[in-house]
Amino acid sequence: MASWWGSLPGHSGGTAPVSHRLPPIAIAYCEAYGRSDDPISGVTLLIVPIADFSGRVRPDACPGALQVHEAADGPLARVRLPGGAVSVAQLHELASCAAELGTGVLELTSRANVQVRGLSRPEVFAGRIASVGLLPSPAHERVRNIVASPLSGRGPVGLLDVLAPADALDRALCARPRLAGLPGRFLFALDDGTGDVIGLGADVTFAATGPRDGRLLLAGTDTGLTTGPGSAIPLMIRAAEAFLDERPGDAPRAWRVHELANGPARITARLRGDTPPPASSLPGLRPPAAIGGRRAGRVAQWDGRVAVEAVVPLGRLTPAQARTLADAGHPVRLTPWRTAVLLDLSPAEADRATKALDAAGLVTDPDSPWSAVTACTGRPGCAKALADVRADARRWVESLAGVPGTPVHWAGCERRCGLPRGRVVQMIATTDGYEERQE
Repeated sequence: MASWWGSLPGHSGGTAPVSHRLPPIAIAYCEAYGRSDDPISGVTLLIVPIADFSGRVRPDACPGALQVHEAADGPLARVRLPGGAVSVAQLHELASCAAELGTGVLELTSRANVQVRGLSRPEVFAGRIASVGLLPSPAHERVRNIVASPLSGRGPVGLLDVLAPADALDRALCARPRLAGLPGRFLFALDDGTGDVIGLGADVTFAATGPRDGRLLLAGTDTGLTTGPGSAIPLMIRAAEAFLDERPGDAPRAWRVHELANGPARITARLRGDTPPPASSLPGLRPPAAIGGRRAGRVAQWDGRVAVEAVVPLGRLTPAQARTLADAGHPVRLTPWRTAVLLDLSPAEADRATKALDAAGLVTDPDSPWSAVTACTGRPGCAKALADVRADARRWVESLAGVPGTPVHWAGCERRCGLPRGRVVQMIATTDGYEERQE
Protein backbone atom coordinates (compact mmCIF):
# COMPACT_ATOMS: atom_id res chain seq x y z
CA MET A 1 0.00 0.00 0.00
CA ALA A 2 1.33 3.43 -0.88
CA SER A 3 2.19 5.73 2.00
CA TRP A 4 0.39 9.02 2.42
CA TRP A 5 2.53 12.12 2.73
CA GLY A 6 1.30 15.48 3.80
CA SER A 7 0.38 17.98 6.42
CA LEU A 8 -2.56 19.36 8.31
CA PRO A 9 -3.62 23.00 8.64
CA GLY A 10 -1.25 24.59 11.12
CA HIS A 11 1.43 21.93 10.63
CA SER A 12 4.95 23.08 9.78
CA GLY A 13 4.99 21.53 6.31
CA GLY A 14 7.71 19.01 7.19
CA THR A 15 7.86 15.33 6.34
CA ALA A 16 7.09 12.73 8.97
CA PRO A 17 8.35 9.13 8.97
CA VAL A 18 6.13 6.72 7.02
CA SER A 19 4.60 5.18 10.12
CA HIS A 20 3.44 8.55 11.43
CA ARG A 21 2.19 10.33 8.31
CA LEU A 22 -1.37 11.56 8.40
CA PRO A 23 -3.72 11.92 5.44
CA PRO A 24 -2.75 15.35 4.12
CA ILE A 25 -4.95 18.40 4.01
CA ALA A 26 -3.00 21.30 2.54
CA ILE A 27 -4.26 24.83 2.41
CA ALA A 28 -2.79 27.40 0.02
CA TYR A 29 -2.49 30.95 1.24
CA CYS A 30 -5.79 32.62 0.54
CA GLU A 31 -7.15 36.11 0.81
CA ALA A 32 -10.35 35.48 -1.09
CA TYR A 33 -10.39 31.79 -2.07
CA GLY A 34 -9.76 32.58 -5.67
CA ARG A 35 -6.84 34.47 -7.19
CA SER A 36 -4.47 37.09 -5.92
CA ASP A 37 -3.22 39.44 -8.62
CA ASP A 38 -0.63 41.83 -7.30
CA PRO A 39 -0.13 44.90 -9.49
CA ILE A 40 3.16 45.64 -7.78
CA SER A 41 4.91 42.32 -8.33
CA GLY A 42 3.14 41.35 -11.54
CA VAL A 43 2.87 37.78 -10.25
CA THR A 44 -0.38 35.86 -10.04
CA LEU A 45 -0.76 33.47 -7.13
CA LEU A 46 -3.16 30.61 -7.63
CA ILE A 47 -5.27 30.53 -4.49
CA VAL A 48 -6.52 26.96 -4.71
CA PRO A 49 -6.48 23.87 -2.53
CA ILE A 50 -3.24 22.02 -3.22
CA ALA A 51 -4.10 19.17 -5.57
CA ASP A 52 -2.30 16.52 -7.57
CA PHE A 53 -3.72 16.59 -11.09
CA SER A 54 -2.98 12.89 -11.62
CA GLY A 55 -6.34 12.12 -10.01
CA ARG A 56 -5.05 11.20 -6.56
CA VAL A 57 -7.79 11.44 -4.00
CA ARG A 58 -5.48 12.98 -1.41
CA PRO A 59 -3.72 16.20 -2.41
CA ASP A 60 0.00 16.76 -2.80
CA ALA A 61 0.79 19.02 0.13
CA CYS A 62 4.29 20.09 -0.87
CA PRO A 63 4.45 23.88 -0.74
CA GLY A 64 6.19 26.03 -3.30
CA ALA A 65 6.81 29.71 -3.87
CA LEU A 66 3.45 30.20 -5.59
CA GLN A 67 1.48 27.48 -3.81
CA VAL A 68 2.25 28.29 -0.20
CA HIS A 69 1.32 26.43 2.96
CA GLU A 70 -0.64 27.98 5.83
CA ALA A 71 1.49 27.07 8.86
CA ALA A 72 0.75 28.05 12.45
CA ASP A 73 3.04 31.08 12.12
CA GLY A 74 1.63 32.17 8.75
CA PRO A 75 2.17 31.39 5.06
CA LEU A 76 5.24 29.26 4.32
CA ALA A 77 6.94 29.30 0.91
CA ARG A 78 9.52 26.79 -0.30
CA VAL A 79 11.98 27.80 -3.01
CA ARG A 80 13.65 25.08 -5.06
CA LEU A 81 17.41 25.40 -5.62
CA PRO A 82 18.38 22.63 -8.07
CA GLY A 83 21.70 21.16 -7.03
CA GLY A 84 21.68 23.44 -3.99
CA ALA A 85 23.11 26.18 -6.20
CA VAL A 86 22.36 29.79 -5.30
CA SER A 87 24.01 32.87 -6.76
CA VAL A 88 25.22 35.87 -4.79
CA ALA A 89 22.29 37.99 -6.04
CA GLN A 90 19.77 35.25 -5.26
CA LEU A 91 21.10 34.70 -1.74
CA HIS A 92 21.00 38.44 -1.03
CA GLU A 93 17.40 38.64 -2.27
CA LEU A 94 16.30 35.63 -0.22
CA ALA A 95 17.91 37.18 2.86
CA SER A 96 16.12 40.47 2.23
CA CYS A 97 12.78 38.73 1.68
CA ALA A 98 13.14 36.78 4.92
CA ALA A 99 13.92 39.99 6.82
CA GLU A 100 11.29 42.21 5.20
CA LEU A 101 8.42 39.82 4.43
CA GLY A 102 8.91 36.82 6.74
CA THR A 103 10.00 35.87 10.23
CA GLY A 104 13.63 36.81 9.64
CA VAL A 105 15.04 33.35 8.96
CA LEU A 106 15.75 31.08 6.00
CA GLU A 107 15.12 27.41 6.76
CA LEU A 108 17.26 24.87 4.93
CA THR A 109 15.50 21.65 3.91
CA SER A 110 16.68 18.07 3.51
CA ARG A 111 16.64 18.58 -0.27
CA ALA A 112 18.93 21.62 -0.19
CA ASN A 113 16.03 24.01 -0.76
CA VAL A 114 15.03 26.99 1.38
CA GLN A 115 11.83 27.98 3.17
CA VAL A 116 10.62 31.36 4.33
CA ARG A 117 8.00 31.36 7.08
CA GLY A 118 5.37 33.83 8.21
CA LEU A 119 5.13 35.69 4.90
CA SER A 120 3.13 38.91 5.14
CA ARG A 121 2.65 39.16 1.36
CA PRO A 122 3.33 35.90 -0.50
CA GLU A 123 2.59 37.49 -3.87
CA VAL A 124 5.29 40.13 -3.34
CA PHE A 125 7.72 37.41 -2.26
CA ALA A 126 7.00 35.44 -5.44
CA GLY A 127 7.61 38.48 -7.60
CA ARG A 128 10.88 39.29 -5.92
CA ILE A 129 12.37 35.82 -6.21
CA ALA A 130 11.18 35.59 -9.82
CA SER A 131 13.12 38.79 -10.56
CA VAL A 132 16.41 37.03 -9.64
CA GLY A 133 15.73 33.87 -11.64
CA LEU A 134 14.38 31.60 -8.93
CA LEU A 135 11.10 30.89 -10.76
CA PRO A 136 12.16 29.95 -14.30
CA SER A 137 8.92 28.04 -14.92
CA PRO A 138 5.93 28.72 -12.64
CA ALA A 139 4.24 25.52 -13.83
CA HIS A 140 7.22 23.43 -12.73
CA GLU A 141 8.15 25.28 -9.54
CA ARG A 142 7.25 22.45 -7.15
CA VAL A 143 8.84 19.65 -9.23
CA ARG A 144 12.35 21.12 -9.60
CA ASN A 145 13.61 18.80 -6.88
CA ILE A 146 17.24 18.07 -7.78
CA VAL A 147 20.05 17.28 -5.34
CA ALA A 148 23.69 16.99 -6.36
CA SER A 149 27.00 16.24 -4.67
CA PRO A 150 27.95 19.70 -3.38
CA LEU A 151 31.70 19.35 -3.98
CA SER A 152 30.90 18.26 -7.53
CA GLY A 153 34.02 16.29 -8.34
CA ARG A 154 36.36 18.67 -6.53
CA GLY A 155 36.87 16.48 -3.47
CA PRO A 156 39.43 13.71 -2.95
CA VAL A 157 37.17 10.91 -4.26
CA GLY A 158 34.86 12.81 -6.61
CA LEU A 159 34.87 11.66 -10.21
CA LEU A 160 32.71 14.13 -12.12
CA ASP A 161 31.45 17.72 -12.04
CA VAL A 162 27.70 17.29 -11.56
CA LEU A 163 26.67 20.92 -11.07
CA ALA A 164 26.49 21.67 -14.79
CA PRO A 165 24.44 18.50 -15.41
CA ALA A 166 22.13 19.52 -12.54
CA ASP A 167 21.47 22.81 -14.30
CA ALA A 168 20.93 21.00 -17.61
CA LEU A 169 18.48 18.62 -15.92
CA ASP A 170 16.56 21.55 -14.48
CA ARG A 171 16.27 23.20 -17.90
CA ALA A 172 15.21 19.94 -19.55
CA LEU A 173 12.60 19.35 -16.83
CA CYS A 174 11.13 22.84 -17.24
CA ALA A 175 11.05 22.45 -21.02
CA ARG A 176 8.57 19.57 -20.86
CA PRO A 177 5.02 20.65 -19.96
CA ARG A 178 3.96 17.12 -19.07
CA LEU A 179 6.57 16.88 -16.31
CA ALA A 180 4.86 19.72 -14.45
CA GLY A 181 2.50 16.90 -13.43
CA LEU A 182 5.15 15.10 -11.39
CA PRO A 183 4.35 14.93 -7.67
CA GLY A 184 6.04 17.52 -5.50
CA ARG A 185 7.86 14.72 -3.65
CA PHE A 186 9.53 13.27 -6.74
CA LEU A 187 13.32 13.64 -6.43
CA PHE A 188 16.25 13.60 -8.85
CA ALA A 189 19.88 13.18 -7.75
CA LEU A 190 23.29 13.44 -9.38
CA ASP A 191 26.15 11.81 -7.47
CA ASP A 192 29.73 12.69 -8.39
CA GLY A 193 31.02 9.27 -7.31
CA THR A 194 31.45 10.02 -3.61
CA GLY A 195 28.17 8.33 -2.66
CA ASP A 196 27.00 11.31 -0.64
CA VAL A 197 23.60 11.67 -2.30
CA ILE A 198 23.01 8.07 -3.36
CA GLY A 199 21.72 7.29 0.12
CA LEU A 200 18.96 9.92 -0.07
CA GLY A 201 16.66 7.50 -1.86
CA ALA A 202 15.97 9.71 -4.87
CA ASP A 203 13.51 8.45 -7.43
CA VAL A 204 15.94 8.93 -10.33
CA THR A 205 19.70 9.05 -9.69
CA PHE A 206 22.71 9.32 -11.97
CA ALA A 207 25.70 7.92 -10.09
CA ALA A 208 29.11 8.54 -11.63
CA THR A 209 31.35 5.49 -11.76
CA GLY A 210 34.10 7.25 -13.68
CA PRO A 211 34.81 10.59 -15.37
CA ARG A 212 32.96 9.47 -18.52
CA ASP A 213 30.36 7.00 -17.30
CA GLY A 214 27.78 6.25 -14.66
CA ARG A 215 24.73 4.21 -13.71
CA LEU A 216 21.03 4.97 -13.51
CA LEU A 217 19.36 4.13 -10.19
CA LEU A 218 15.61 4.16 -9.56
CA ALA A 219 14.51 4.46 -5.92
CA GLY A 220 18.03 3.39 -4.97
CA THR A 221 17.91 0.27 -7.17
CA ASP A 222 20.56 -0.14 -9.84
CA THR A 223 18.83 -0.58 -13.19
CA GLY A 224 21.89 -1.97 -14.98
CA LEU A 225 21.63 0.93 -17.43
CA THR A 226 24.93 2.70 -18.03
CA THR A 227 25.25 6.15 -19.50
CA GLY A 228 27.78 8.89 -20.01
CA PRO A 229 27.35 12.44 -18.67
CA GLY A 230 26.18 13.69 -22.06
CA SER A 231 23.32 11.19 -22.31
CA ALA A 232 22.46 11.03 -18.61
CA ILE A 233 20.02 13.95 -18.66
CA PRO A 234 17.80 12.63 -21.51
CA LEU A 235 17.76 9.23 -19.80
CA MET A 236 16.70 10.75 -16.47
CA ILE A 237 13.94 12.72 -18.20
CA ARG A 238 12.74 9.55 -19.92
CA ALA A 239 12.68 7.80 -16.55
CA ALA A 240 10.46 10.53 -15.09
CA GLU A 241 8.13 10.28 -18.08
CA ALA A 242 8.04 6.49 -17.66
CA PHE A 243 7.02 6.98 -14.02
CA LEU A 244 4.04 9.04 -15.19
CA ASP A 245 3.24 6.36 -17.79
CA GLU A 246 3.21 3.66 -15.13
CA ARG A 247 1.38 5.71 -12.52
CA PRO A 248 -2.23 6.37 -13.59
CA GLY A 249 -3.70 2.91 -14.15
CA ASP A 250 -3.07 0.93 -10.99
CA ALA A 251 -1.43 3.43 -8.66
CA PRO A 252 -2.70 6.99 -9.09
CA ARG A 253 -1.72 7.72 -5.51
CA ALA A 254 1.95 6.84 -5.99
CA TRP A 255 4.12 9.91 -5.52
CA ARG A 256 7.47 8.08 -5.50
CA VAL A 257 8.94 5.28 -7.59
CA HIS A 258 9.14 2.97 -4.56
CA GLU A 259 5.37 3.34 -4.09
CA LEU A 260 4.76 1.62 -7.43
CA ALA A 261 4.63 -2.16 -7.18
CA ASN A 262 7.91 -3.36 -8.68
CA GLY A 263 8.39 0.26 -9.79
CA PRO A 264 12.12 0.23 -10.65
CA ALA A 265 11.73 -2.88 -12.83
CA ARG A 266 8.66 -1.54 -14.63
CA ILE A 267 10.30 1.78 -15.42
CA THR A 268 13.52 0.07 -16.47
CA ALA A 269 11.51 -2.09 -18.85
CA ARG A 270 10.06 1.02 -20.48
CA LEU A 271 13.52 2.48 -20.86
CA ARG A 272 14.84 -0.77 -22.34
CA GLY A 273 11.70 -1.43 -24.37
CA ASP A 274 11.35 -5.02 -23.15
CA THR A 275 9.31 -7.08 -20.68
CA PRO A 276 9.92 -6.13 -17.04
CA PRO A 277 12.01 -8.72 -15.20
CA PRO A 278 11.34 -9.49 -11.54
CA ALA A 279 12.80 -6.84 -9.26
CA SER A 280 15.22 -9.36 -7.77
CA SER A 281 16.77 -10.11 -11.17
CA LEU A 282 17.84 -6.54 -11.85
CA PRO A 283 21.63 -6.37 -12.10
CA GLY A 284 23.15 -5.14 -8.87
CA LEU A 285 25.62 -2.36 -8.22
CA ARG A 286 26.99 -1.84 -4.75
CA PRO A 287 27.03 1.96 -4.46
CA PRO A 288 29.90 3.74 -2.77
CA ALA A 289 29.53 3.95 0.99
CA ALA A 290 27.16 6.77 1.79
CA ILE A 291 28.92 9.68 3.44
CA GLY A 292 25.78 11.57 4.45
CA GLY A 293 25.47 13.20 7.84
CA ARG A 294 26.61 16.65 8.80
CA ARG A 295 30.12 17.85 8.12
CA ALA A 296 32.08 20.99 8.83
CA GLY A 297 35.51 22.41 8.07
CA ARG A 298 37.94 22.63 5.18
CA VAL A 299 38.17 20.19 2.28
CA ALA A 300 41.20 20.14 -0.01
CA GLN A 301 40.15 20.24 -3.66
CA TRP A 302 42.09 18.26 -6.24
CA ASP A 303 43.13 21.49 -7.99
CA GLY A 304 44.92 22.85 -4.91
CA ARG A 305 42.09 25.14 -3.89
CA VAL A 306 39.91 24.72 -0.81
CA ALA A 307 36.22 24.25 -0.02
CA VAL A 308 34.80 25.33 3.33
CA GLU A 309 31.67 23.69 4.72
CA ALA A 310 29.70 25.30 7.54
CA VAL A 311 26.95 23.74 9.62
CA VAL A 312 23.86 25.94 9.90
CA PRO A 313 22.66 25.25 13.48
CA LEU A 314 19.23 23.61 13.35
CA GLY A 315 19.05 24.52 9.65
CA ARG A 316 18.05 28.13 10.38
CA LEU A 317 20.02 30.72 8.45
CA THR A 318 19.63 34.36 9.46
CA PRO A 319 19.72 37.11 6.83
CA ALA A 320 23.06 38.28 8.24
CA GLN A 321 24.51 34.79 7.94
CA ALA A 322 23.20 34.44 4.38
CA ARG A 323 24.84 37.73 3.45
CA THR A 324 28.12 36.59 5.01
CA LEU A 325 28.07 33.53 2.76
CA ALA A 326 27.22 35.62 -0.29
CA ASP A 327 29.89 38.21 0.48
CA ALA A 328 32.62 35.58 0.36
CA GLY A 329 32.45 36.07 -3.40
CA HIS A 330 32.63 32.38 -4.31
CA PRO A 331 30.07 29.78 -5.41
CA VAL A 332 27.70 28.78 -2.59
CA ARG A 333 26.09 25.36 -2.45
CA LEU A 334 23.46 24.35 0.11
CA THR A 335 23.39 20.67 1.01
CA PRO A 336 20.77 18.06 1.96
CA TRP A 337 22.32 17.84 5.43
CA ARG A 338 21.65 21.54 6.01
CA THR A 339 25.16 22.86 5.61
CA ALA A 340 26.51 25.54 3.29
CA VAL A 341 29.61 25.04 1.17
CA LEU A 342 31.91 27.68 -0.30
CA LEU A 343 33.87 26.34 -3.29
CA ASP A 344 37.11 27.22 -5.05
CA LEU A 345 38.81 29.30 -2.36
CA SER A 346 42.54 29.87 -2.09
CA PRO A 347 44.02 28.84 1.29
CA ALA A 348 44.16 32.51 2.34
CA GLU A 349 40.56 33.07 1.25
CA ALA A 350 39.53 29.96 3.17
CA ASP A 351 41.15 31.36 6.32
CA ARG A 352 39.24 34.63 5.97
CA ALA A 353 35.97 32.88 5.12
CA THR A 354 36.26 30.55 8.11
CA LYS A 355 36.74 33.47 10.49
CA ALA A 356 33.81 35.37 8.96
CA LEU A 357 31.47 32.36 9.08
CA ASP A 358 32.37 31.56 12.68
CA ALA A 359 31.85 35.19 13.68
CA ALA A 360 28.41 35.09 12.05
CA GLY A 361 27.36 32.11 14.17
CA LEU A 362 27.86 29.37 11.57
CA VAL A 363 29.94 26.34 12.54
CA THR A 364 33.13 25.32 10.72
CA ASP A 365 34.57 23.26 13.58
CA PRO A 366 34.03 19.54 12.85
CA ASP A 367 34.23 18.84 16.59
CA SER A 368 31.29 21.12 17.41
CA PRO A 369 28.20 19.41 18.91
CA TRP A 370 26.15 21.16 16.24
CA SER A 371 27.54 18.74 13.65
CA ALA A 372 25.27 16.01 15.04
CA VAL A 373 22.12 17.77 16.29
CA THR A 374 18.92 18.41 14.33
CA ALA A 375 15.36 19.43 15.18
CA CYS A 376 11.94 19.83 13.64
CA THR A 377 10.16 23.19 13.51
CA GLY A 378 8.44 22.82 16.89
CA ARG A 379 6.53 25.62 18.56
CA PRO A 380 5.46 28.24 17.61
CA GLY A 381 5.68 27.40 13.90
CA CYS A 382 3.92 24.05 14.12
CA ALA A 383 0.52 23.76 15.81
CA LYS A 384 1.00 20.04 16.42
CA ALA A 385 4.24 20.47 18.36
CA LEU A 386 4.19 20.00 22.12
CA ALA A 387 7.35 21.99 22.83
CA ASP A 388 9.72 24.63 21.53
CA VAL A 389 12.20 21.96 20.53
CA ARG A 390 14.69 24.33 18.91
CA ALA A 391 15.10 26.30 22.14
CA ASP A 392 15.40 23.07 24.13
CA ALA A 393 17.94 21.65 21.67
CA ARG A 394 20.02 24.83 21.88
CA ARG A 395 20.10 24.68 25.68
CA TRP A 396 21.12 21.02 25.51
CA VAL A 397 23.91 21.69 23.00
CA GLU A 398 25.29 24.44 25.26
CA SER A 399 25.79 21.82 27.96
CA LEU A 400 27.86 19.50 25.76
CA ALA A 401 31.64 19.35 25.62
CA GLY A 402 31.87 17.59 22.26
CA VAL A 403 30.06 15.84 19.43
CA PRO A 404 27.41 13.32 20.55
CA GLY A 405 28.45 9.75 19.79
CA THR A 406 25.21 9.25 17.85
CA PRO A 407 23.30 11.99 15.99
CA VAL A 408 20.42 13.42 18.03
CA HIS A 409 17.11 14.65 16.61
CA TRP A 410 14.65 16.71 18.64
CA ALA A 411 11.00 16.33 17.63
CA GLY A 412 7.92 18.21 18.79
CA CYS A 413 5.54 15.27 18.42
CA GLU A 414 5.27 11.64 17.31
CA ARG A 415 5.39 12.67 13.65
CA ARG A 416 9.14 13.30 14.08
CA CYS A 417 9.42 15.53 11.04
CA GLY A 418 12.91 16.02 9.66
CA LEU A 419 14.23 12.78 11.17
CA PRO A 420 17.60 12.03 9.53
CA ARG A 421 18.35 8.68 7.93
CA GLY A 422 20.34 6.07 9.78
CA ARG A 423 20.87 5.49 13.49
CA VAL A 424 19.61 8.48 15.47
CA VAL A 425 18.79 9.19 19.10
CA GLN A 426 15.32 10.74 19.13
CA MET A 427 14.18 13.22 21.76
CA ILE A 428 10.40 13.30 21.32
CA ALA A 429 8.28 15.90 23.11
CA THR A 430 5.32 14.58 25.07
CA THR A 431 2.81 16.18 27.41
CA ASP A 432 5.18 15.19 30.23
CA GLY A 433 8.63 16.21 29.00
CA TYR A 434 10.79 14.38 26.46
CA GLU A 435 10.97 10.67 25.67
CA GLU A 436 14.35 9.38 24.50
CA ARG A 437 14.14 6.70 21.83
CA GLN A 438 16.52 4.89 19.49
CA GLU A 439 15.48 3.03 16.36
